[in-house]
Amino acid sequence: MDLTSATKSQLEMSRNYHDMGSVNKLREAAQSGDEGALEEAAKQFEAIFVQMMLKSMRKAQDALADKDSPFSTEQVKFYREMHDKQLATDLSANGSIGLAEVIMQQMSPGNGVIPASAVRSDGNLSVLNRHNVAAIQNAQDRVMGTNNENVAKGSAFKEAGFASPQEFVKALYPHAVEAAKELNMDPKAMIAQAAVETGWGKSLIHKKDGENSHNLFGIKADKRWDGEKATIDTLEFVNNVPEKQQASFRSYGSFTHSMEDYVDFIKTNPRYEQAIQKSESPADYFNALQEAGYATDPKYAEKVMSVFNGNILGELIP
Repeated sequence: MDLTSATKSQLEMSRNYHDMGSVNKLREAAQSGDEGALEEAAKQFEAIFVQMMLKSMRKAQDALADKDSPFSTEQVKFYREMHDKQLATDLSANGSIGLAEVIMQQMSPGNGVIPASAVRSDGNLSVLNRHNVAAIQNAQDRVMGTNNENVAKGSAFKEAGFASPQEFVKALYPHAVEAAKELNMDPKAMIAQAAVETGWGKSLIHKKDGENSHNLFGIKADKRWDGEKATIDTLEFVNNVPEKQQASFRSYGSFTHSMEDYVDFIKTNPRYEQAIQKSESPADYFNALQEAGYATDPKYAEKVMSVFNGNILGELIP
């Protein structure tokens, strides 16, 4: 439906984050059933979503920033927040992400169409998740140094051990089947946890001599461990805020050894008794692991389950 010049101008102005009067005009037009207003409302919703992502990224950046930097002042943060909000609005108006289009398809009166992409098991967020993973990895590289820098310093580093998720699953699943029997759990759940810990094998800890540690589950080398270990910078969450720390991780001779030690680590540690009792349910198991302190990431269980229920494992494991 074509819009009048006046209405179209009002809707275009509603894209400006600072123009609150035009946003009110958009609300009034949407209530009248204007399809153009529905489109703009969808773009506004997308803008809010993008704004939330930018805010989360800024929060993580601030946690790692130099407090004495002139770019860390409250004034800079104030204007940066205004910029981010307008940027989110502009990105949604240009259709850069595509969320508004999906909303339009589902909300348009009489459409009756639910796109297949909207009912996928991962909510059609696969591409977005991959971008988020890449962004997180880039942020970690900037904070903790790249692999080349770590090698030059003679430090442990992270490096890819597999070319693709398919290769990762194909190599590890047969061993996971055997190890998972000891915990009475789905081997697919064990693969999902290893995928989260290592980024599908793209971020495996290597010792300073370049030897692969084969550590699939991020198990640290505490006082009970008398084997080989690799010390590396890592990000831990302290009061839900990421913090750079240095930690020593267990090093194994093979991935099979890593899985066997994971089983032993879980079974012999009293704090994970509740998790073992719930091992038949992956969601309950990983929630219990998180509550017992297996990982400091407050969304650890959620991340593992998103991989467990995602398309990659669904396609590779029957």
